[in-house]
Amino acid sequence: MTIDVLERNNVKVMGTGSKTIVFAHGFGCDQDMWRYMVPSFVDNYRIVLFDYVGSGKSQIHNYDSQKYNDLQGYAQDVLDVMETLDLRDAIFVGHSVSSMIGMLASIRDSKYFERIVMLGPSPRYVNDLPDYYGGFDKRDIEELLTMMEMNFIGWASYLAPIVMQNNERKELSEELEKSFCSRDPHIARQFAEVTFFSDCRVSLQQASVPTLILQCTDDSIAPIEVGHYLHAHLKNSVLRQMTATGHYPHLSQPEETSQMIKEYLTSV
Repeated sequence: MTIDVLERNNVKVMGTGSKTIVFAHGFGCDQDMWRYMVPSFVDNYRIVLFDYVGSGKSQIHNYDSQKYNDLQGYAQDVLDVMETLDLRDAIFVGHSVSSMIGMLASIRDSKYFERIVMLGPSPRYVNDLPDYYGGFDKRDIEELLTMMEMNFIGWASYLAPIVMQNNERKELSEELEKSFCSRDPHIARQFAEVTFFSDCRVSLQQASVPTLILQCTDDSIAPIEVGHYLHAHLKNSVLRQMTATGHYPHLSQPEETSQMIKEYLTSV
């Protein structure tokens, strides 16, 4: 059976610019999370939005637990979308785990990528002390995964405000909680496990595409140490510290996020 990639990943294309920007959402989210950013780029770029299988309006019947038990399965989907659209030298903007998914895809086939923008990235969420601080002990992740199994709704309401920050803007964490809850619990749990136990540190030395690392302030998922580690180990990388707090600056501070990306794209 031939799979329609554009339907499988609910691909949307807009704008008419000569350069293409591919926006890739993070765990527990979908392409709608980019809605505050798209207007800043649509007049000058061709925009590609998509949902990973199991997220948003993707075709959930195409979910393969064996394929998606590794970030490489998601990287393959990114390459499928880019190949189907016949993209070359695109700008890939990945939030959170999508930063590493995009990097892995670029290592496999760099012709699709001109630059990568990593928004709140982490190559490894679990601490590997004394040499590496990722922000989480293994036990923390295991407890989070257990909570997802035992009480999925409770997990979502617990985690959303912690990772969103911006406590004075309750509507942001409410939107994130709603997004978490709209996922299939079994798929969400597997994606969480694959994400939080992934280790892309070895792959960093293989990456060659110029990269912007956008580091948020008070990010409970990707602390500042992670940003510095990435910058130190990723050649052709630029690290910028944002004033935006939390892990979702494209929702909480879309203007600053868009401006920093634009400055980077016009810096050469």
